[in-house]
Amino acid sequence: MSVPAAPQRLTLDLARTALIVVDMQNDFCSSQGWLASIGLDVSGVDRLIPSLAATVSELRAAEVPIIWLTWASRPDRANIPPNVLHAYDIAGEGGGIGALLPSTGTPALEEGSWGAALVDGLEPKPGDIHVTKQRMSGFFDTPLDSVLRNLRVDTVLFAGVNADQCVLATLTDAACLGYDAVLLEDGVATTSPEFCLRATLYNVERCFGFVARGTDLLTAVRDSTTTAPDREVSTPVRCTTYTA
Repeated sequence: MSVPAAPQRLTLDLARTALIVVDMQNDFCSSQGWLASIGLDVSGVDRLIPSLAATVSELRAAEVPIIWLTWASRPDRANIPPNVLHAYDIAGEGGGIGALLPSTGTPALEEGSWGAALVDGLEPKPGDIHVTKQRMSGFFDTPLDSVLRNLRVDTVLFAGVNADQCVLATLTDAACLGYDAVLLEDGVATTSPEFCLRATLYNVERCFGFVARGTDLLTAVRDSTTTAPDREVSTPVRCTTYTA
């Protein structure tokens, strides 16, 4: 399947491709969540959810594995180092990961909480894969690499939030591990200033992989499914949830 991309056009095999959706959770995306409670603007996620839902649905129908990569901290936060524990708590005043949210009274990003759940509008389906993390990168202290290798995946599509933080950290690690990394430009958003997103797109395009659009990808998927000859595809057995 051929897809327009930067810095050059991509040719990829859907049978060796997976989509990783990063951190599309209430605490990152909802107006009642953690990031909104500390004054960050999460409104950019609103335009992202419908298009991302469509991308997920069509890729799932094309038998591309959908991996929901989400943050879920232990209640005691015992495995989170200080540099991560104080993310978004620059002054060290206690507003970071695990802080009680004024809107819900629940700890930010705690496993099993409302804040750690997927945002409304994105619904996992049977056969999707769920991997939890406690770092900016989804590859540290998680089974993500093993899952991808068991699926025989070599091309990984990336979407979600925040583009310049957890999405980029996971994508760069994927590139270093030897995967072909593709950032879906219209499938990501960030609460950071606009220049952070521009820098992310610049660096992915020039150093770590490719930048494409989900709309172009879906057009190519539709074209490939209507013109490709019938063939048998061996689909690995998938588990539903992986928790580190």
